[in-house]
Amino acid sequence: MLKKERSKKYKLIQTLRIITQIVFFGLFFFLLLQTRFPGQDYIRRVEVFFHFDPLLAVATLVASRTLFLAFIYAAITLLVTFVLGRVVCGWVCPMGSLHQFFSWIFKKTKLHRPQRLKTFKDKRLAWKYYLLLFLLISTLFTLDLVGIFDPISLLYRSFAVGFLPAIDHTIESLIGLLYKINLSSIGDGMVQFFETLSINATFIQGFLIAGIFIGLVLLNMHRERFWCRYLCPLGAFLGLASRINLLKLKVSEEKCIKCNLCTIHCQTQANPWPNEDWKSSECDYCFTCSAICPTNAITFPIKVKSESIESVDLSRRKVLLTSFMSVFAVPFFRISPAKTRASEKLIRPPGALPEDKFLQKCVRCGACMKVCPTNALQPAWTEAGPEGLWTPMLVPKIGYCEYYCSLCTQVCPTGAIKDLSIAAKNQICIGTAWIDKNRCIPWKFGDPCIVCEEHCPVSPKAIKFIKIEVPRPDGIIKTPLAPQIDVDSCTGCGICENKCPVVDLPAIYVTSVGETRSEQNQMKLDLIQSEFNIIDPGEDIYK
Repeated sequence: MLKKERSKKYKLIQTLRIITQIVFFGLFFFLLLQTRFPGQDYIRRVEVFFHFDPLLAVATLVASRTLFLAFIYAAITLLVTFVLGRVVCGWVCPMGSLHQFFSWIFKKTKLHRPQRLKTFKDKRLAWKYYLLLFLLISTLFTLDLVGIFDPISLLYRSFAVGFLPAIDHTIESLIGLLYKINLSSIGDGMVQFFETLSINATFIQGFLIAGIFIGLVLLNMHRERFWCRYLCPLGAFLGLASRINLLKLKVSEEKCIKCNLCTIHCQTQANPWPNEDWKSSECDYCFTCSAICPTNAITFPIKVKSESIESVDLSRRKVLLTSFMSVFAVPFFRISPAKTRASEKLIRPPGALPEDKFLQKCVRCGACMKVCPTNALQPAWTEAGPEGLWTPMLVPKIGYCEYYCSLCTQVCPTGAIKDLSIAAKNQICIGTAWIDKNRCIPWKFGDPCIVCEEHCPVSPKAIKFIKIEVPRPDGIIKTPLAPQIDVDSCTGCGICENKCPVVDLPAIYVTSVGETRSEQNQMKLDLIQSEFNIIDPGEDIYK
């Protein structure tokens, strides 16, 4: 009777864990969907999930040399890990829950490769510790690449940039089909429902980012929770923090029949049996081993006294090699023309810190891209060099910076984009508009066009009109009003480029020059003139 009660206890704990995983994944997904334009320029603190991530907290602190107070919540995660072990990985982490779910699916469909006893000493468990070491040493040299691999950032970016837009396109196709087969009432209802979710967006890196995530999921066919076992740097970080936890695994030698079921079904290869081989740093306390043990030989008592625990075997040679590679890689990540001359295409969101500080804090989560109501913010590819991969940039041909919106400044979890009011945001210049007179309709053809001036949101308008003469091939001279940019008023919002009727290559375009956040990326004609004592042509040099 006692055995049955104990087995029921651990099975109940397993059920509770699954419920907890569903709740936290649901919370994560809810906050993801809530990262959208709510109809007003205020959004609830949807980025709070990131603030419980201690790896992002440490990386941001070390790389930027500044403390972002919101990351104080990460201390809660560390405290729980110190006391109870890696329960966050097994009970809370949405990335881990998703991989466990797909591992279960692959097992049910027999797509999963069975684990053999010879793999229990798998040295690949050390991979994530080498990756963690590489990332943390890089942050010492202000190179912050943690956001590329951190599970919370990776999952958020994959859904925001890849999967939600794909779901939106699927829904649009389905609604179109419903209208074609005369089910317009159902189609109307679906349109109203999905409009409230505001997931209609397109991202230039969406296919690649989603493809990488799908590849990580498919690796679960090779090994259960492959990401969690071998690649997750946050799991490695929490594994190191859990070495002195109070919740220990114990296998009763009298009851154990050495069936190896516990080790075979261990999700993270923590090796429950024999007891001296159990890796506390790998165990995520899913309690599967205790639930399936036929003799109830496995328990998890609380032990205050420290004891010898099997650790992951890290090669000293590989640790030194990883450390050297992380230092050696820093200058190569920073080989970019943007370091000497700013990229004209690299237009950062309003409120973005100066480029060096921005790259030290941005974790590439995609929250600012997800919340942008015009889909203007896109993940960078080569525009900011290797160091700036997947950081946000404004692409006016796709969308523009809405004048009465500052949502991107409110959702940044690390302060890479300052939290600004609309009034403060509209005082910031993110670039400058230019006119290509060889493509502009009034300048080239002499025909009237006022589209750019009509859409310019600043007051007074940053686009003025001047009267010009345009000779035509037939000898007629036209005198239209042609646009001209007032660079002192232009904020670089990009709406003029976005709305230009010359659709392939707009006749008006925005570059990053003149941005408020940079002292170097400016038009310095006045400074150059004074520095080199250039004489004004109108000045009488004989006075």
